[in-house]
Amino acid sequence: MATPLAPEPDWIRVRASGKINLALRVGAVRPTGYHPLATVFQSVSLFDEIAVRWSEPGRFSVTVVGEQADQVPCDDRNLAVRAARLLAEHYGPNRLGAEIVVRKTIPVAGGMAGGSADAAGTLLACSVLWDLDTTPDDLRTFGAMLGADVPFQLMGGTALGTGRGDELMPVLSRGTYHWVLALSEDELPTPAVFRRFDELNPDAPAELPLPTGVLNALVAGDAAALGAALVNDLQPAAAAMRPGLVRILQTGTELGALGAIVSGAGPTCAFLAANEAAAVDLSVQLSSQGLCRAVRRVMGPVPGARLITA
Repeated sequence: MATPLAPEPDWIRVRASGKINLALRVGAVRPTGYHPLATVFQSVSLFDEIAVRWSEPGRFSVTVVGEQADQVPCDDRNLAVRAARLLAEHYGPNRLGAEIVVRKTIPVAGGMAGGSADAAGTLLACSVLWDLDTTPDDLRTFGAMLGADVPFQLMGGTALGTGRGDELMPVLSRGTYHWVLALSEDELPTPAVFRRFDELNPDAPAELPLPTGVLNALVAGDAAALGAALVNDLQPAAAAMRPGLVRILQTGTELGALGAIVSGAGPTCAFLAANEAAAVDLSVQLSSQGLCRAVRRVMGPVPGARLITA
């Protein structure tokens, strides 16, 4: 287990989870540049840890450690820095500052919203650090200004997302689901995947149906039905850009997964297992294939961004 990040008492620490899209339906791009989405999010037990402490007014810095840390910008492009600045601009631009440290475990540009998780964690941590009078709804509103996935990363659990994915409704989900993740070495930038989607789908619909198969399986707590209902409209675009994903998905299915899907815009592949024992077996077999950078076992749903109190 990794050493807890920034244990000193003057730090506020938050744990933020990664996500899988159990369903991701995508419509035709709108004049705003955004695509309408109908998606079902589930937070899973792969976490980044964010720690913040006071810095001099107007100063915001970030240090990133952990897996793939060298792939994360440590300037104003970093979503954690942007999150802290956004809060400070609203509540006290001349009196607030923050030093931020992020320990990465969620894959970078891997389709699991790691950057959005860091933004969500920073919003929560800074609101506590600075003793701001914010509600969860306030933080989700700020989150939507930073990115479409940030509100869910604050909320966690299982939710239906519409609009850009930031209009959320909690979804009843019975039971715990066991996933095996195949993490890739190379990233897939989300905007590039959406552009490829547009090339492949010139007649994408303007209006999207709700993913009822996934929703019904979650209500029933039926893992087999959920595996059969998994759907991602971005998956063909991601596979066109990274053809090796097809082999990874096929291999996981052949090894007994109930369902296989590219997570979000990819390239992380998620495999649903029948139970914990099946997930252990699948992860061992998949690791032996040498098709990906690493294999991780996770469970869902889990909470979104939460304070670490001990």
